Amino acid sequence: MDVGNEPERIRPAVAVRIGRRVRALRGDRGLTVVRLAELSDVSRRMLTQIELGQANPSLATIDKVAAALGTTLPGLLEVTDSPSPEGVQVWAGPAGSSAHLLNAMRTTAAAEVELWRWTLLPGDAYEIRPDAAGADSLLHVVRGRLTIDSADGPHVVDAGGSWRASGAASFTFRAPDGPVDLVRVVALRT
Repeated sequence: MDVGNEPERIRPAVAVRIGRRVRALRGDRGLTVVRLAELSDVSRRMLTQIELGQANPSLATIDKVAAALGTTLPGLLEVTDSPSPEGVQVWAGPAGSSAHLLNAMRTTAAAEVELWRWTLLPGDAYEIRPDAAGADSLLHVVRGRLTIDSADGPHVVDAGGSWRASGAASFTFRAPDGPVDLVRVVALRT
């Protein structure tokens, strides 16, 4: 499904913020770009572009780099240390949709939970690809009617309803009938 935007891409301002943090953490850990590339399985060229804020990497790529640095996306964005009420707007769609990372916490040495606030508008869609680490999701629709396209067909979740998704599956969020507000909790195994 061509939705007019790349799946799981982050906003340019967030890419610059992440690039600065990646460079700082890499330096703090005494890693070269070559060594970080080996640890993360992300090319040296892509890492250089990320650090310079010139790349618009997928969230999957950022997750690989963060893991190699011993942190996570929320750690790179520093929302676990000092979250703001509005969060960090990580994604924006061409029609005005948005996804804000509000907060995150590590629940065990091998697990983290992220809290997201989403607004989807007609004309935008957001594709989530399978996650090798197994990031499961639970979402709750606050307003509107959300359509979720997955391998087993479309699912419709009305306001007040919830839906669960496995990180092993890909799916696409859409709002064909009007604006949708939802809260999404992502459980990551790190």
